[in-house]
Amino acid sequence: MTEKTTGASYAAAGVDIEAGDRAVELMKEWVKKTQRPEVLGGLGGFAGLFDASALKRYERPLLASATDGVGTKVDIARQMGVYDTIGHDLVAMVMDDIVVCGAEPLFMTDYICVGKVHPERVAAIVKGIAEGCVLAGCALVGGETAEHPGLLGPDDFDVAGAGTGVVEYDRLLGADRIRTGDAVIAMASSGLHSNGYSLVRHVLFDRAGLALDREVAEFGRTLGEELLEPTKIYSLDCMALTRTTEVHAFSHITGGGLAANLARVIPDHLHATVDRTTWTPGAVFDLVGRTGRVEQLELEKTLNMGVGMMAVVPQESVDVALTTLADRGVDAWVAGEIVERGAHTQGAALTGSYAG
Repeated sequence: MTEKTTGASYAAAGVDIEAGDRAVELMKEWVKKTQRPEVLGGLGGFAGLFDASALKRYERPLLASATDGVGTKVDIARQMGVYDTIGHDLVAMVMDDIVVCGAEPLFMTDYICVGKVHPERVAAIVKGIAEGCVLAGCALVGGETAEHPGLLGPDDFDVAGAGTGVVEYDRLLGADRIRTGDAVIAMASSGLHSNGYSLVRHVLFDRAGLALDREVAEFGRTLGEELLEPTKIYSLDCMALTRTTEVHAFSHITGGGLAANLARVIPDHLHATVDRTTWTPGAVFDLVGRTGRVEQLELEKTLNMGVGMMAVVPQESVDVALTTLADRGVDAWVAGEIVERGAHTQGAALTGSYAG
């Protein structure tokens, strides 16, 4: 007697097309909230459309692009079952890189990879991305959700994104604008942001055995809630600075730490000094350092230490810049200055000891 066999199918291989379709329907309302007048068409097309005739007002428009992810912070979200904040991190990592050159954020696309499509989870991730796009002033014009059964566990996921902005050629910011005597303004981070989580997870979980639901008095909330604090999005704050006063450069403080990222915008003949005494890093940085006995220089090479963005401005712009940021609810202060580079100095360095 011949045994009947069922033919192979996409569903049998672990890919649920219907769940993917439902996820798209759930996310549509959030994507709609990000739309700018230049966006054409709706969600579901093969490509996102942006009306480039909007760039005609520029004399010589330069398009700026960036792509990034949020690293192993996604594992904290997975363990906590919280999916609607990680998108803020993604937008910040992409659009705050774009704004560094003075570019206005225009639009973004995302890529979400999952082991199994849970429509509500995917929609929650997209909700966070959409909310982040609103905070950055850009449109979410499209994306992709990919289901990878067999490669990822059913609850595993990762996110990535790419963005585009525009800046007038003669308004391009960077090292060539920086002068001796310029002030370095620091803008406070909201916490760890989205870098260094491999070190953080190793120290707090692998070595110290701390639990995500552990209440931490210094935080006033659980460890997991602190670690999931969304990355601050500075895009519109930086754009406000370029409109209200003269700015020479921005530096987004991400992987590599404060000094290394600031050095990326300092010209070869100059040096940026940043005074640690002007601020106190948040409690989470102390916890990581103390728990793992991580040396200060190692922490500073890995984490932002409480500063998420820096602006280099002429001295005469300092007061207006600080007022503008304060009016926008951004904690900011003068943290350093630009000096001539000496024989033994590099692009940027931290001096002194942290306050407090």
